[in-house]
Amino acid sequence: MNYISNSINIFVMVFAALFPVVNPLGSAPIFLNFVRKCSPAVREQVARSVALYGFVLLFGSLLFGAQILLFFGVSLPVLRVAGGAVVTAVGWGLLHQGDEPADRAASQELSEAQAQDEAFYPLTLPLTVGPGSIATTIAIAASHKPTWQTDLMESLSSLIGAVAGLLAVALTVYFAFREAPTIERVLGKTGTNVLVRLFAFILFAIGVEIIWLGMRELLGQVPR
Repeated sequence: MNYISNSINIFVMVFAALFPVVNPLGSAPIFLNFVRKCSPAVREQVARSVALYGFVLLFGSLLFGAQILLFFGVSLPVLRVAGGAVVTAVGWGLLHQGDEPADRAASQELSEAQAQDEAFYPLTLPLTVGPGSIATTIAIAASHKPTWQTDLMESLSSLIGAVAGLLAVALTVYFAFREAPTIERVLGKTGTNVLVRLFAFILFAIGVEIIWLGMRELLGQVPR
């Protein structure tokens, strides 16, 4: 039961941390501007491709991002503090940003062939999965020590929870982009703004917690 609880906790943390950074609801109108000339079938295909590419990028960052930084001599506690600072800064910025999300991408419309060719760049990177979401994923990975040698089941439950969180984010991207015209009509700017602010505060709190974990470990290494 503890392993199930651990998976659920990791799932909630990953989803709550990445949702406001990836911001599918805020990115959906931008995506719609790109593919407005496309048919619903092509728009759905492009949305599926963007969700898949985004999941692969985030999954790679989860598995290898922290190890790559450690390879270059960045210690795990320092990585946690730096990653937590990035997460906190992103959360703080989202809390105080104005109504400029649409400025993150050009409003030019793409033809069906162009939309399919540009599903990875720029529709996935950097429109959907940018440096902020990649840094957030690395920080989450760094905030949990690998425990393969001490408790295999705990490590597996953590990995399952994290992958489930990434899948949930990818599915949210897919449905938000596929239903972009409906979201634009139903939520409007105010509803989207409220939802993003709520998750931004959760993201800010997660960043503070990651910083505290790194600082506590660094302070524990100081000779007394």
